[in-house]
Amino acid sequence: MRKGTFMELCDLLSPALKHMNTKRRAALTVEKRVVIALWKLATPDSYRSVGNQFGVGKSTVGAAVMQVAHAIKDLLISRVVTLGNVQVIVDGFAAMGFPNCGGAIDGTHIPILAPEHQAGKYINRKGYFSIVLQALVDHKGRFTNINVGWLGKVHDARIFRNSGLFQKLQEGTLFPDQKITVGDIEMPIVILGDTAYPLMPWLMKPHTGSLDSSQELFNYRLSKCRMVVECAFGRLKARWRSLLIRLDLSETNIPTVITACCVLHNICESKGETFMAGWEVEANRLAAGYAQPDTRAVRRAQEGTVRIREALKTSFMTGQATV
Repeated sequence: MRKGTFMELCDLLSPALKHMNTKRRAALTVEKRVVIALWKLATPDSYRSVGNQFGVGKSTVGAAVMQVAHAIKDLLISRVVTLGNVQVIVDGFAAMGFPNCGGAIDGTHIPILAPEHQAGKYINRKGYFSIVLQALVDHKGRFTNINVGWLGKVHDARIFRNSGLFQKLQEGTLFPDQKITVGDIEMPIVILGDTAYPLMPWLMKPHTGSLDSSQELFNYRLSKCRMVVECAFGRLKARWRSLLIRLDLSETNIPTVITACCVLHNICESKGETFMAGWEVEANRLAAGYAQPDTRAVRRAQEGTVRIREALKTSFMTGQATV
């Protein structure tokens, strides 16, 4: 990030990070603590290597990372990971080809070291230990809702159904009550997911099996818009490459660090910070050993939901997304 963004971040975190000097030694400045944490999160470097870089011990690096991560979580998440202007998001997805859409959802696995307790529950379908990050993103790939901390063995649909996001969508409190008419069906603001998610009146997912041309068109439109969440995860991990190696933190600290990286992702994206192609190359190299698990498709659909998807499918074929 540019110096201006860095200094702004330091100012925002300062209330939580200002430590009194002791008689024995002066506390690290807020700026030094933040830069140490950012460096550690942005690289796969060891604590000792980062410590050598900044002239501090490896325990100081570990302390700085957690102090900054906690400060970000406590002070910034509610103002940075937020829905913002829903109409702008809906207009953004409409321009990409999907009407009345308020976000795209997906989950991604973050590799971790073998936990001390209940290690088997952290093993995902690819056979490594992981924590799941579930995220809803806007049309620009910024996180608008995150859920961090479920064990790698748990299916995406179960994580979703037990999240606050699901509850808000089910109650109709996440988005404004803004419906459009598709054919003769009323459709609320929806989110887009892959086959691992349940088909709901407010969640559209692809058709599976043998597809006709109208189903293929529907899937194409949905997939094109849902790509933003996959790209967001790619950029998150390429910028904060510590998420691509096995996080050597306690089970209680891991969700805090992942949350902090999501907040930092939004800050960098919103500020238009440079994203270098070389980071993605390095990220792909690091990620090679930790492929994302395939998730089993969920077949159940809430009554009435199929009619919304069918009406959308027809409207896409006739070129009349809204009537």
